Amino acid sequence: MAALLATPAQALDMAARSAAEAARVAAVLAPPAGFSAPEPFEALPGGSGTSRGEAARGRAAFAAPLPGMGAERELDFHMGAALFGKLWVAAPSSTRASDGVGPLFNARSCLGCHPGNGRGQPRGPEDPGASGMVLRLSVAGEVPAELAAIEGYLATLPHPELGEQLQDFAVAGLTPEGQLAIRYTEIPVALAGGETASLRQPLYSVAPALPPGTLTSPRIAPPMIGLGLLEAIPEADILAAADPDDADGDGISGRANTVWSRAIGAPALGRFGWKAGHATLADQVASAFAIDIGISNPLYPGGWGDCTSSQTGCREARHGEEAGLREGLELDSTGLALTTHFAAAVAVPERRGIDDRQVLRGKEIFHSAGCAACHRPKHVTARLTDAPRSFQLIWPYTDLLLHDMGEGLADHRPEATATGAEWRTPPLWGIGLTQAVSGHTLHLHDGRARNLLEAILWHGGEAEPARDRVADMPPGDRAALIRFLESL
Repeated sequence: MAALLATPAQALDMAARSAAEAARVAAVLAPPAGFSAPEPFEALPGGSGTSRGEAARGRAAFAAPLPGMGAERELDFHMGAALFGKLWVAAPSSTRASDGVGPLFNARSCLGCHPGNGRGQPRGPEDPGASGMVLRLSVAGEVPAELAAIEGYLATLPHPELGEQLQDFAVAGLTPEGQLAIRYTEIPVALAGGETASLRQPLYSVAPALPPGTLTSPRIAPPMIGLGLLEAIPEADILAAADPDDADGDGISGRANTVWSRAIGAPALGRFGWKAGHATLADQVASAFAIDIGISNPLYPGGWGDCTSSQTGCREARHGEEAGLREGLELDSTGLALTTHFAAAVAVPERRGIDDRQVLRGKEIFHSAGCAACHRPKHVTARLTDAPRSFQLIWPYTDLLLHDMGEGLADHRPEATATGAEWRTPPLWGIGLTQAVSGHTLHLHDGRARNLLEAILWHGGEAEPARDRVADMPPGDRAALIRFLESL
């Protein structure tokens, strides 16, 4: 089991495609020839890893395992799901398998930020528990030696006093680092056809106030579906779509984020997170355990989680690791491998209503407006030893690249080679099930958009022309576009 951590998907059987196979893939990935009917296999966005029937609907739509993984691996999936939902408690505790939370933390479980394996949301002042929103922190600084070889790496470091994230909860005897508050200003937007919309401009504050020079980025937890399929997209395919200098003149200049991978022990292509800040699922899962919950693991062995050396009370507090138990970690290599396997194996639900006339019209509008330039509909995964993810036609609607989204969405906080205005194109599969799974319809990296139309209208930078086309189109076309997105 622990061997999974040493062989992330990028290091598995990802031999280059033959010329014949590459031609076959190119033909499958070509834009649709028409929009009068669904494309072949469009109803199965996860390929053979698509959940169907009742498992693909309602509150549990993001809970099914990849079909066809075999009984043993499905058992591992459910064990990983149990770890994903485990409530960690403060050490020392009689439940030694579950102690070690914090000492400073944002949530007591992964599920606390990803309700139903879905999307988090900002926490209201009346909500005392975790909601799935965190505030990332950093400061300007020198590039560490191991990162100096990464071209274009932007010199930011964890905050020297507060670490990588504002921790808003603490175990007994310690004080949380602060509390994030949000105020919104409404911005009216005129749309063609006499319609109007209103956008929420967030204003963030922290009590007590953060030290001067702190760079911040509010983030809500994204959905968990299809992550293993995204990890299985060949790196060469992702890089082939990059156009950092806009050589083709279409106004779209996607860039890859190059990050340091603890799982690989070297720089690698970023795929996961709002700015593609993690290369592999093992990196993503291990970081979340350590930074969000304060749980030590093989990639983050410190028992104090995100506490810095200046936070002596946190560093000296009791931790959950014990010599001879769980490798001296709060989550050992087997536990991390099981949770990573779970994260890789959550199935994508089948599409709904894809042959509906309005959905098909909305799909045509999606393409004609230019949305598909970044939200690339289709990919074919690499040939892997993992059968459910191997050589699958998938429909995630992302290019996994960074794009400048304009000043309106900028957080002004670089991450690896991503600038403060760049964000990774988020996958759209499952977006129409947000209300059913997560109980809300909030979108974008900080949940400011209350619905899909607001999310579109916040697009700027490279996406501003597409945004303007949506604002200027007849109301019926806008409604069809939203109906198409809701079918994903």
